Amino acid sequence: MVLRRFLAGLALVAMVPGLAGAEGRVSLFKVIGPRDEVTIGLTEAELARLGSGPGVERIARALVAEGRLTAWRYAVGRAPDGGTRFAPAGRVAILRSESLRIEPYAATLPVMAPPAE
Repeated sequence: MVLRRFLAGLALVAMVPGLAGAEGRVSLFKVIGPRDEVTIGLTEAELARLGSGPGVERIARALVAEGRLTAWRYAVGRAPDGGTRFAPAGRVAILRSESLRIEPYAATLPVMAPPAE
């Protein structure tokens, strides 16, 4: 479980409108390490702070420059209406690592925006 919090490398998978308008749009990324994987999400504002270009490249540059990135971990859960959706399940730190793989991930469920901080 600790390894999930300290993986690095990411793949852009989806831009899905969240609940909070334009700032609530969330891009999901799959972080895949040698033992497990985790899905994370970054809002448009968080991605904008990482510079320009495709999301994966922005995140890769941030990991190389900073050595770490903090993001929301996303998991499948139930919405209040009983439907299934991706929702933020807590913050995780992603640390730069050389032993990982990047793969696209297609979200087939709605994605909920993270809570305002």
